[in-house]
Amino acid sequence: MLTPSIFGRDMFDDFLGFPFYDGKDFKKIEKKLYGSRDKNLMKTDVKEQEGSYELEMDLPGFQKDDVKVSLENGYLTVSAEKEEGEEKEAGKYIRRERYVGKCQRTFYIGEEVEQEDIKGEFKHGILKLSIPKKECRPVVEEKKYIPIEG
Repeated sequence: MLTPSIFGRDMFDDFLGFPFYDGKDFKKIEKKLYGSRDKNLMKTDVKEQEGSYELEMDLPGFQKDDVKVSLENGYLTVSAEKEEGEEKEAGKYIRRERYVGKCQRTFYIGEEVEQEDIKGEFKHGILKLSIPKKECRPVVEEKKYIPIEG
């Protein structure tokens, strides 16, 4: 039965799961990496402004020092890593729901944008980036003809 995502499942889980693909192995890996909170990590909104694009990304539970933003070959990469802290008290966990690990997202923003042009702010678990609009260099495709003999 198809159920809306408000009931804890994606709408197309049943449709895409059978008979096309049995994703049990992939789901096991995914659960191991993210637990059941994988859909809540790094939710991103991109808004077009007059002279820039505004990117807002939810990074709940991360601190400013946990977040790294890099630009390489036109690709903007946001990564966040939260390491397991030193255990101060003896004992073992019976249930653990807080995320520990690394997550990353990459966006292509073009090779015209320089690292110095991007402005960033991190407050209350929300990363805000302002990426200026740059004119793309027009790509002029040159037609190449094959010479015909005869």
